[in-house]
Amino acid sequence: MRTLLFGEVHVHYAQMYVVSDPAGFDCDLHEAFAGQEGGLCGGATPGTLFLLTALHTGQVGLTVELHDEPPPLDPLWEEAVEVPFRPLSDGTRLAQWAHEDSWELDLDETDYRVRYSARGMDEARVPENFDSPEPVDHYLLQFWPCPPSPARVVRQTSDHAAYWHAWARELPPPPTPEEVAEAARLAERERERERLAEEARAWGGRVPSDRLRSVGGNVWGMIQLDAALLHALDAAGPDIQRTVARLAARRACTVAGLAGLEWVAASLQSLDRGGELAPPFDAGQRQVCDLLLTDERVPQAVVEVPLSRTAISRPHLAVPAVFAAAEQDPLLAAVDALFAAASTYGADYGALFEEVRPLLELRGSHT
Repeated sequence: MRTLLFGEVHVHYAQMYVVSDPAGFDCDLHEAFAGQEGGLCGGATPGTLFLLTALHTGQVGLTVELHDEPPPLDPLWEEAVEVPFRPLSDGTRLAQWAHEDSWELDLDETDYRVRYSARGMDEARVPENFDSPEPVDHYLLQFWPCPPSPARVVRQTSDHAAYWHAWARELPPPPTPEEVAEAARLAERERERERLAEEARAWGGRVPSDRLRSVGGNVWGMIQLDAALLHALDAAGPDIQRTVARLAARRACTVAGLAGLEWVAASLQSLDRGGELAPPFDAGQRQVCDLLLTDERVPQAVVEVPLSRTAISRPHLAVPAVFAAAEQDPLLAAVDALFAAASTYGADYGALFEEVRPLLELRGSHT
């Protein structure tokens, strides 16, 4: 036999606990005693013991022991109940109310029989004893290895223990394993429904496809501009997506006054034929932006970008639409080219979206 704890423990609401769940303590009084014939020690919640005392608030005496086999019941103890218990981790501890303090108990993750014994319970309920400098009620908690078997009352002599035993017997039975599984299934379904509803709100009122969810680019900007158009674009298929990307690139360059420049027109024409970007676009955005600054034919116009309300050079907003239209992924090409073109249009981006809408067989005004 080993003594795991000996001394006094402060209780609130006549409660203390043995806890072992690494996820934290979550034990309901009624659930802890459901299906038991006796009160005082609730063992129906996995990995937890709900221990009741007679004293409401104050110091009680407590001894915790670990045995190799069932210990004899000492006549000193007036009350005794037994319950099965199996720790959920190797971190079992005795805890006070609200976990104000706790003590480690050296218990393995195996099946135990637990005997919770008490003496002085009725005396501890006498008002004159509430402020006693010494504990009036004392408790003994004993563990020994044992396969699971039902909880039972071993000894009962006090009125206080009798009250809790009667209370426990009136509790509704615990749910069956099938009921627990069904409740878990329904809870999971509700969590999934809430998750999808939250995701739909974030995506403009509709749950996105896996494809749209992973496409990246300026998808969040498009949600803010016109979520319905974005979802229709996702559903349209690669051929229409590529068509929209090329249309957006051309319209962006036209609005920015770039479409008539030969070095811009070459890439737009190549994209229309399904080809690659022509010089200087094939060299990257830096070279193109340098040309925007050195070619005197480039209009020096600015536009207020719809989402940021920032005035930016219109030609510099149009160029990304051309690069986007050349993306290998047709959905990414359409999303980024359309967003860049919308930025180039500024407050008039709705006109561009209305031109795209028939391609997607989508009706309605932009948001």
